[in-house]
Amino acid sequence: MFVRNAWYVAAWSSEIGTALTAVRMLDEAIVLTRMSDGRIAALEDACPHRKLPLSMGRRKGDTVECGYHGLTFDSSGACTRVPGAERVPHRARVHAYPVVERYGLIWLWMGDPALADPELVFEVAHWGNPAWGVNAGDAMEVDSNYLYLTDNLLDPSHVAWVHPTSFGNAACEETPLETTLTDTGVIVWRWMKGVEPAPFYKQFLRFDGPCDRKQHYEVCMPGHAIIRAIFVPARTGGEGRDLPPETFIMDSFNFMTPVDASSTRYFWFQMRNFAPGDAEVSALFAKSVRGAFEEDRVVLEAVQRGMDSMRTPHIDLGIDSGPKRFRQMVARRLSEERPGREAAE
Repeated sequence: MFVRNAWYVAAWSSEIGTALTAVRMLDEAIVLTRMSDGRIAALEDACPHRKLPLSMGRRKGDTVECGYHGLTFDSSGACTRVPGAERVPHRARVHAYPVVERYGLIWLWMGDPALADPELVFEVAHWGNPAWGVNAGDAMEVDSNYLYLTDNLLDPSHVAWVHPTSFGNAACEETPLETTLTDTGVIVWRWMKGVEPAPFYKQFLRFDGPCDRKQHYEVCMPGHAIIRAIFVPARTGGEGRDLPPETFIMDSFNFMTPVDASSTRYFWFQMRNFAPGDAEVSALFAKSVRGAFEEDRVVLEAVQRGMDSMRTPHIDLGIDSGPKRFRQMVARRLSEERPGREAAE
């Protein structure tokens, strides 16, 4: 059901301290805790004895002690103590997930640990660039399969109807979409020429009047998205052109982590090419983006319910080309990870 040989976001760094914190990802129970040297330990959240969640136990130094019979595990998943036993059984261990902490996020490799290359963590352009502003971001639980979220994030047209008072307006209704495939995902994009700026963006633009606007909606494997908004004065935008100094750019980074087949934890933050140290601007971004994503949540949870209970088949439209291409990529990766399984089933 899920691509496993990939890095997924488990939590914000600020969420994990020395306490035992339970998370669920890709239908697996995991316990996170921060070691005394600052590293994150991520362990299967089930003692091998009677499967009590280790998150119900306690920290003992840099080990985790089960709250049932005291079996103790280090950050590698090895059992270091079985009270009352002369030796530790060789099967007394738990799976330890490879961890990378980057961009204020904790990333776990959910597949074969031997393939866990930190260089494969999703790259955030301009991170650490003092000329770019960052708002700290947020997260929410969405009662919807993560692929409905990736569908939404490859659909620039929906902003006209779902976000008409923030990211969208009438200009987003009719302009045709382009679809581009990359080695890691799918981009759906378009330039809209000589249009009125959408309400949220208008307050930040360094020019007046109509604009040329680019919507760049990109989703990369296994479920990470860049939503790039570019605004320039009318008649100055377009592919391959040098953009003027007053160009507005906002990059929204979105990370979908499946909890199970019908729920997702959705993480995000934004970067912008202006007001790098302005906390007031960051707070305004955070509030407005959260409000828009709450609008998405209402729609996506209703879509999940509708697709689960449909009496007639759903249809696809021309605007669904990008989402369908990404789903095909996911299907290929699943087939590669589980060779022969689909044929057997």
